[in-house]
Amino acid sequence: GKYIVTIDADRQNDPADIPHMITKLEEGYDVVNGWRQNRQDAFLVRKVPSFIANRLIARASSVRLHDRGCSLRLFRAEVTRELHLYGEMHRFIPEMVNNAGFTMAEVPVNHRPRVAGESKYGISRTFRVIVDLMTVVFLRNYGDRPMHLFGMLGLIMGGLGGLTLFYLFLVKVWAGISGGWAGFQAEEIGSRPLLSLGILLVILGVQFFVMGLIAELIVRVYYEAQNKPVYHVREIIGRSEAGD
Repeated sequence: GKYIVTIDADRQNDPADIPHMITKLEEGYDVVNGWRQNRQDAFLVRKVPSFIANRLIARASSVRLHDRGCSLRLFRAEVTRELHLYGEMHRFIPEMVNNAGFTMAEVPVNHRPRVAGESKYGISRTFRVIVDLMTVVFLRNYGDRPMHLFGMLGLIMGGLGGLTLFYLFLVKVWAGISGGWAGFQAEEIGSRPLLSLGILLVILGVQFFVMGLIAELIVRVYYEAQNKPVYHVREIIGRSEAGD
C-alpha cells in the first residue's frame, strides 16, 4: 500500500481521525503522529508515566512532540521499510524516523475510554524508557561514527594517564636535581597510587581507542555489505537529462 496506519487494539483511538491525518501527510510529510486530546486514562498509572517519559525523551531528543505515546500514526510505506524495531523500541519511533532523515508532523486526535484489553503501561516502565533512551541517544549521535565517542574517551583517558606519569617523572627528576643521586634514589614513586592510576588510564585509553576502530570497521561492513546508504535522497534538483 501507499500509506500504513498503526492504531491501538483497545479501541481508544478513533479511525475517523485518519482522513485528516492523510491530508496532513500529503502536505509533504513522511509521518503524521497523533496528539491525544482529553485523554481518557487513569491519572496516576497512565498520565503521570506518560508525562515523565515525554519530558525525559524531549530533553535528550531533537524531536519535539506533545504525545510520543499515541499509537495512532500514519506512515508512508517507504518509511516503515527503514524502521527496524526490536525489544521495546517502538516507543522511540519518532526518534528513529527523525534519525533516518524523514519528516514528521503532529495533529490533534480524539481519545476514547478503553473498551478492550488491559493497560501494560505504568510507572515501572518509566525506568525501562530511561535505559532504552540511552540506546537511542547513542545511535543518533554515534551510530554511524562510533570512533567519535570511543576515540575521544580513549584520548581523554590516555592523555590524563600520560600527564599523571609525566608528573611522577618530573617529581623523580626534581628529587635528583635538588638532592643529587641520593635524593633521586630516595624518591620512591613505585609505591605511589598515582603510578598505578596513570598506567591504568593509559591502558584504558588504548582499549577505548581500539574499541572505536573495531566499531568503525563493523559499521562500515554493515553499510557496505547491505549496500545501505547512510542518508536518503528525496529529490534531485537541477539535474540535466544527460545526467551531468
